[in-house]
Amino acid sequence: MAADTKIEWAARELLDGTLQAGFTYNPWIGCTEVSPACDNCYARALMEVRHKRAIWGAGEDRARTSAAYRRQPLGWNRIAAETCSWATVFCLSLGDVWDVEVDDLWRRELMDTIEATPALTWLLLSKRIGNAARMTRREAGHRPLPANAALGATMVNAREWERDANKLEEARQRTGAKFTFASVEPMLERVDLGDDAPDWVICGGESGHGARDWEGFADAARYLRDQCAERGVAFFMKQMVRKQPIPADLMVRQFPSQLTGAAL
Repeated sequence: MAADTKIEWAARELLDGTLQAGFTYNPWIGCTEVSPACDNCYARALMEVRHKRAIWGAGEDRARTSAAYRRQPLGWNRIAAETCSWATVFCLSLGDVWDVEVDDLWRRELMDTIEATPALTWLLLSKRIGNAARMTRREAGHRPLPANAALGATMVNAREWERDANKLEEARQRTGAKFTFASVEPMLERVDLGDDAPDWVICGGESGHGARDWEGFADAARYLRDQCAERGVAFFMKQMVRKQPIPADLMVRQFPSQLTGAAL
């Protein structure tokens, strides 16, 4: 829950072009499983089972992190402004930004923090992307999405992609998000991008206890890579199932031009 995240796609580029780890931020902890992606949830295993920090599930209270911790992005912003061409923050790895169980005042504070850190690009990844536009609607009394926030959706199979890809595009249009991205991790079957491709696609296999492997994963990842190339969409291959070595032809780790300022 701090600087120097181990999540490879949350990165920062120094002024000399060197890539380094970016940041991970969790203003609260806790969630409810809503997707096949949640079946082996590492966050629940870590924060509910091991550390007893929160109880997962509908109707359960989310645990807020400390005020001192929640101020850390202000320091990261100073570092990024002085040393980076661009820098990203993955938010949230231990919960969900658009979770209906979260107090809207907490979400409002998060939006204030995002706006106060313009040198950082915030990667708001969610399994509830359909809530994003509604929960940032000024007319309903919510805090609008800041200009340095990108909207992401986790979509791990064909059904989720068909259901949520257009919701992600609609959320972009209604919120003015900096860019959109999709996390196809853990990829559980072959996915067709269709007409609503985001600006960035992250692909990964499942790791950890109970990781699901399936025949054809590598070819499905190549198919996703090729679709991205055809559409001018940035593609990032995060990992193979159980973190097996990534084949050389799949070691593609691009970032969206809206972040880097450079064409693919």
